[in-house]
Amino acid sequence: MSMIKKLLGAFALTLSCTAALAAGGDFPLERAPKNINDMASLQNGAKLFVNYCLNCHSANSMRYNKLADIGLTDDQIRDNLLFTGEKIGDLMHIAMTPQDAKKWFGTTPPDLSVIARAKSINAGPSGADYLYTYLRTFYRDASKASGWDNLVFPSVGMPHVMWAQQGPRELTRTEVHKVAKDGAEGWERVKTTYDAQGFVSVEKEPLANYTGHGSVENRFKALDPAAARQFDQDVADLTNFMAWMAEPVKRQRQQLGVWVLLFLGVFFVVAWRLNASYWKHVK
Repeated sequence: MSMIKKLLGAFALTLSCTAALAAGGDFPLERAPKNINDMASLQNGAKLFVNYCLNCHSANSMRYNKLADIGLTDDQIRDNLLFTGEKIGDLMHIAMTPQDAKKWFGTTPPDLSVIARAKSINAGPSGADYLYTYLRTFYRDASKASGWDNLVFPSVGMPHVMWAQQGPRELTRTEVHKVAKDGAEGWERVKTTYDAQGFVSVEKEPLANYTGHGSVENRFKALDPAAARQFDQDVADLTNFMAWMAEPVKRQRQQLGVWVLLFLGVFFVVAWRLNASYWKHVK
């Protein structure tokens, strides 16, 4: 009975993850420049995760001393990643309780231990692609309670916690859609601009002889290009770390898989030659 409950729980988790992904809309995902063999990237990602994510989001399946697998020593972990009396072998808990989170934010921020796997789509974009695109598509919107919105997850409750690192930028959304006027249908181009403070300006232009099917284009303009470039690199490192954290043994699994395939190849040749030797006198 307990095994059935576990299977049902896993199935429910899969459904909830799928529903959460569906809530993100149909925004096209960018490919994350991930490399779980890049130790410098993983170490920077771990630093960013602890400083910016671990305040509200836990990682209850990861221990601090597991970061030794990405090249950090116990002293480096203790000096740079432990701030409130945690021990080197502790899980990545947070002080905020689920009850307080529900009261303050309206919902409990999800645990991020396996978020990169939870957001993956079978035979489609990876969870790292989702996280990479999500973290890079926040924009100011003064009409939202948090002051922020997101293209991947519209009306998201999470604010842009790394906005200072990214620097100010504007979003211009150009949408071509059908409109009805004086009993007739036509096409209209609507250009909506969110400035660096989140205030909106809208320009509308009727289109004559338009033969398309409508479109939506979102374009960001960084007002501090140098900060934006560094932010993109940091997000790549942060995403890389979360992808590693979701499956820390992936590198070992891949390395072991290569040796297993080599063994099977050698064994196949030996078995093939033994079979030929055994049956060579049989007519």
